Amino acid sequence: MNFRKFIALSLALSLTLGATLPLPAMAAQALRNLVAIEGVRDNPLVGYGLVVGLNGSGDSTQVKFSSQSVINMLKQFGVKVPDGTDAKSKNVATVMVSAVFPPGYRKGQSIDVVVSSMGDAKSLRGGALLLTPLRAADGETYALAQGNVVVGGFSAQGKSGSSITVNTPTSGRIPSGANIEREIPSDFNTKPSVRLSLRHPHFETAINIVNSINKRFGDIATASDATSVDVVAPANPTQRVAFMAKLESMNVEVGEDAPKVVFNSRTGTVVIAEGLRVRAAAVTHGSLKVVISESTKVSQPNALAGGTTVSSPQSQVSADQGPAQMFKWPAGAKLQSIIDVVNSLGATPDDIMAILQALDQAGAIEGELVVI
Repeated sequence: MNFRKFIALSLALSLTLGATLPLPAMAAQALRNLVAIEGVRDNPLVGYGLVVGLNGSGDSTQVKFSSQSVINMLKQFGVKVPDGTDAKSKNVATVMVSAVFPPGYRKGQSIDVVVSSMGDAKSLRGGALLLTPLRAADGETYALAQGNVVVGGFSAQGKSGSSITVNTPTSGRIPSGANIEREIPSDFNTKPSVRLSLRHPHFETAINIVNSINKRFGDIATASDATSVDVVAPANPTQRVAFMAKLESMNVEVGEDAPKVVFNSRTGTVVIAEGLRVRAAAVTHGSLKVVISESTKVSQPNALAGGTTVSSPQSQVSADQGPAQMFKWPAGAKLQSIIDVVNSLGATPDDIMAILQALDQAGAIEGELVVI
């Protein structure tokens, strides 16, 4: 087992062994962690702009739209550029600017923006973003961004061509770099009721939310499915805000989900949740190792033989069938039993994934198998 797999297996075992401690069937959580309020959400903004003032680390002449953007910007300021002119400047970089419009923000408030290179610029360090309109999905401009770009990475290159890069120098942030110029309307205060959308739809959690609200405030909450809960709220805006603050602070019992087995096929990490059980099953797992080695045999003639040197490839193929291991779990075996048996065989995370996939296909796992 290599070091990477050892770390992944150790992490998985530490998580699963920690999960074997006695826990209540359902745990209470604050309502704000379970639901999102309809009409109160973030909205993404995006824009296209130019970063200037770079010390030769901007877009190269190969980026044609960079030159076109510079020409269009100069025309806006009354600078006439002859037709067919290629505005070559390595001190300019074309960038995409993105931001998030928080719910309820008003005109004049500022938000952070992220600036990312769009061309082949080497670094945005030391650059300044020119005035860039930020648009939403409806195509309307809601904010204007401008300011000095803060870059966390850097790159350096020597005359020999060797270079070093730390983090990502082609992406940066502008804290409070955009001002809100247009507000996004919300129906939070216009409807007689407020809809709570569950972050993880669950029938039991939805009915627990309804029962908790009705027990405290009267018969004002209803649920039509496992995804949302409608709550009648006060019409007065101030009272509605105070009411929602009380709702969010309420503790609600969370419904119990089916136990899951989650494994990451890229890193080899395996996590088995507490409560997972297996039905009676016998499993055998072995490995076939095939080794192919290549070499070249050289035939060298004697000094006076008059022949030529001849080389011929040599291949050697061998197969090693590892010893197969068979083990059996009794019906209703718990997590600890599974871990003990698998670990006793010295199984790697890849072996565990293969075994769990086979058990799931056989219908022997009483839970859900998730691959990420």
